[in-house]
Amino acid sequence: MPDTILVADCGAQYGHLIARGIRRLHVYSELVPWEKLHEKIHSAKPKGIIISGGPDSVYESNSPDPRAALEAGVPVLGICFGHQYIAHATGGRVEAGEKKEYGPAKVRVFRRAALTSGLEDSEDVWMSHGDLVTSLPDGFNVYAESGNCPIAAYGNDRLKLYGLQFHPEVVHTPKGEVILRNFVRDICNASPNWTMEDYTEKAIEAIREKAGNEKVLLALSGGVDSSACAALGQRAIGKNLVALYVDNGLMRLGETGEIADAFSRVFPVDLDVINAAEQFYAALKGVEDPERKRNIVGDLFAQIFEAKMGSAGAKYLMQGTIYPDWIESAYASKDASVIKTHHNVGSPLIAGFRRGGRIIEPLIDLYKDEVREVAANVGLPDSIVFRQPFPGPGMAVRIFGSVTEKKADLLRRADAIVREEIDRSGSKPWQYFAVLTGSKATGVRGDKRAYGEVIAIRAVESREAMTASVSRLDYDVLEKIASRIPNEIPEVTRVLYDITSKPPATIEWE
Repeated sequence: MPDTILVADCGAQYGHLIARGIRRLHVYSELVPWEKLHEKIHSAKPKGIIISGGPDSVYESNSPDPRAALEAGVPVLGICFGHQYIAHATGGRVEAGEKKEYGPAKVRVFRRAALTSGLEDSEDVWMSHGDLVTSLPDGFNVYAESGNCPIAAYGNDRLKLYGLQFHPEVVHTPKGEVILRNFVRDICNASPNWTMEDYTEKAIEAIREKAGNEKVLLALSGGVDSSACAALGQRAIGKNLVALYVDNGLMRLGETGEIADAFSRVFPVDLDVINAAEQFYAALKGVEDPERKRNIVGDLFAQIFEAKMGSAGAKYLMQGTIYPDWIESAYASKDASVIKTHHNVGSPLIAGFRRGGRIIEPLIDLYKDEVREVAANVGLPDSIVFRQPFPGPGMAVRIFGSVTEKKADLLRRADAIVREEIDRSGSKPWQYFAVLTGSKATGVRGDKRAYGEVIAIRAVESREAMTASVSRLDYDVLEKIASRIPNEIPEVTRVLYDITSKPPATIEWE
């Protein structure tokens, strides 16, 4: 059994990033709801524990209470809420801050210790908190401070208890991996004896064990998540895997043909392609709220999957759910907040399949970068491994207001121009697309007033989809896009570029 670091989940949006950061060090890590921490400690025998952040305040009576971490006899690191929890539980003081702190910040590191080894005197970090630790009990030392946070990091080497108010797990804290390495390798003495190759083989075996001799229907979208599932499922159960691709009329330009062609060449899988555009447009008619759109799309997908399972004689449904889907839908922890419901998680019919044990989700614990590793491990071509993400509801959540076939066609053409010009430039953002904002703006065409649609361009860099920063696209590329879209799509009079990171935004607009 590999050395293990447990992460006590207290409702953090970034909780799984902690586990992912540790696994990137080749040390196995698992996110555990704080209520189940005691029993997991008993079975996993971890080398250390990290208490995650969360939306609650430690001084509230109903806040998470992961005291099992402090009783386990292993090193413990608290992050954000966990930082406050350790201080509060050991006799320190936590108060509401006069200023909330969300986003980039600088900390001054004035004490070198095992946790802060390798850091400079000033470090860029990512903050996301309203409360702060204002005093520590005897035996604890302050390691770092920020302008709004006098105790940004602390530690007690005798008790091996440590806290960070900032988030080392996100890419916006450049030296975050150094801090996690210090804790995992040097303080916990965990050995780097776990790899993604191990996960891949275990996933294949788990599918084989779950499915037995039964048929499994794969919900195929053509993205890397469902494609990796196809490869894993084909290796595990061969001809007992059947795949269904549903064209909902909300896909990118030419996408359905590309996916059908790619999978006929790459996979020896029985693939059925269904055109259900009319059903989806009818179901979405007049609907403007993005959560309702997601729910409608998810429910209709599930109904089509259920019907296909019946006709194909499939007992199980396999889908490419990954952890960001799960955590943004607040299914990972009862303490988490809903960011947006993902169709492959929130549909009542899918939830019913899950309760009945009829869902197979081999990627449920992984982030996008890990899924790409699995896809590469099973030999998928780069065109699939590095295919940019596309939301399950498709353009329904890139069209503000009600969804119509006319709007979808307009957005499809604009999106194709955005992707074509960015691809032609040689730059490769993690994700890039167009949004039909629903706004109108005045323009000029042939010396006459025009009044038309506003298109927004979104291009971001990310590693795991939980955080993202804006891509700094070349201005000439942006200018070319902004020229082509109104000239080739007369209904558009203005083009914008979204430069908002995640957080505070999400990658998708809806």
